[in-house]
Amino acid sequence: MIAQCNSALESLARELDGSHPGAAASLREGLAETLTITRLGVPPTLARTLRSTNSIESMIEICRDHAANVKRWQDGQMVLRWVAAGMGEARRQFRRVNGHLHLPTLRATLDQRIATAVTPSKEDAA
Repeated sequence: MIAQCNSALESLARELDGSHPGAAASLREGLAETLTITRLGVPPTLARTLRSTNSIESMIEICRDHAANVKRWQDGQMVLRWVAAGMGEARRQFRRVNGHLHLPTLRATLDQRIATAVTPSKEDAA
């Protein structure tokens, strides 16, 4: 099924190349993430949220705005403090994630896949 989805999305991107090259580039850029969400079986309400970078971009913009008046960055520690403060400000502005009730199931699926991927075989342990 994943191969069919990949093929269909690539075909769509080729169709869009002439008339909407930006849309085709965006589709190709998010292709791996879209298929990962499908592969993990994420329900549609949560998948819609995870397919978009809007929440991340929003947080970055809030951090930028929060530190906009800083003119002299002294060192990396100062940058980290201001980013942390900006993220705290962004946290107050975030709303609940659509599909948030599915997050524990997604976490369990990811934990299982990670454990399977990084657990050494008995032969490797010996």
